[in-house]
Amino acid sequence: MPDPLLHPGDTLLVAAPVEWREACISMPAMRALKRMGIAVQVLCPQRQAVFWELSGFAEVRGYPEKASARQIAGLLDKAPVSLAWEAGETAEALAKAGIPRRMGPPLKGLEKRLTESLSVVGQPGPIQHRVRFYIGLAEKLGAEVMVAENFAAVAVDVPRAMERVLLVPDSDLGSHYEWPLEKWRELAKTLLEKGRLLRLARAGRLGADLAKALPEVEAVDLSLPGLDELASHGLCIAADGSVPHLAAHVGTRCVVLFGPGEPEWMRPMGKQHVIARRKVECSPCFASKCVMDLRCQKELEAAEILRVLEPAG
Repeated sequence: MPDPLLHPGDTLLVAAPVEWREACISMPAMRALKRMGIAVQVLCPQRQAVFWELSGFAEVRGYPEKASARQIAGLLDKAPVSLAWEAGETAEALAKAGIPRRMGPPLKGLEKRLTESLSVVGQPGPIQHRVRFYIGLAEKLGAEVMVAENFAAVAVDVPRAMERVLLVPDSDLGSHYEWPLEKWRELAKTLLEKGRLLRLARAGRLGADLAKALPEVEAVDLSLPGLDELASHGLCIAADGSVPHLAAHVGTRCVVLFGPGEPEWMRPMGKQHVIARRKVECSPCFASKCVMDLRCQKELEAAEILRVLEPAG
């Protein structure tokens, strides 16, 4: 058998994915590396520092937004080994910092920054969840990922009101990932009639407009990661985007409204979370702007959300 690439006691500097969804989905692999007995240091955007610290990583090095690779490299000690999941300024910074062993997958824009390429051959068949990408690379390094603790929600020290439902109409993926305003209003009215205790997250334009249309619903400002706010609710009904992944990360059950995206690839992890979707001929398209009539959103009815909501609580 070949020698393992990493050993207990090694120090590994990991460049965290910069997108919130990817950071959440990489968590089981990151925890598995830590469980190997490796000293995992996390390099991440400053906005993610609390997220990683709360998730049990003591050594977190945050860098400013829009920092250049050279600026990030200047913040680093010369760790012996690094891992980059994706191309970008952080991967380039690892090379500029002169880290001797730089590992990662052979992706476009990343491979030339590596000294050791970690290839994981995918199997033909149905769409696999994005978590498989991270699991495969961690297993390549010798980690045992498929352990329940690696997938557990993070405990946040705030009281959770199980009866309270948070509505999150905005998506950080763009307006075409958002359900129409009038349908959110219809859903909210129906839930209020059913006696549900609602709160509304104002995270962008749609949330602000919905708050004006529903003055009877308490509105709260939500800025990512918003872990305390998300953890204080028993249920989150949200547009496809980063918020449901963050909510799931702190143990809040989610109903996620999918449009252009593919739930089998990028849904929050955990069987307790459910999706609502109007599957049309052109979905998933993953387009940032619909070139047709946005039928995947417009044809999704409030009745479908109510239907899937019943098992979710």
